[in-house]
Amino acid sequence: MPTQALVRLRSGVVGETKRVCHIVPVMPGAIPEFLTAHCGLRIEPGTAELLESPAGMPCVPCLLRAPLPGEVR
Repeated sequence: MPTQALVRLRSGVVGETKRVCHIVPVMPGAIPEFLTAHCGLRIEPGTAELLESPAGMPCVPCLLRAPLPGEVR
């Protein structure tokens, strides 16, 4: 069962207005080649930072597409 992680693209990868908080499904124990946010954004290794809590503006498409706690998609 995947868990959810909050990530944001690093400063310098994109402009500040595009550094929104994305929600990414993560399979425990798996090391994927890249991450894919619920909005469809493909995040390459080394381009994002893992967040302990939301920071900055949220990615609205991620919010709309991410499962609620306990919901299976």
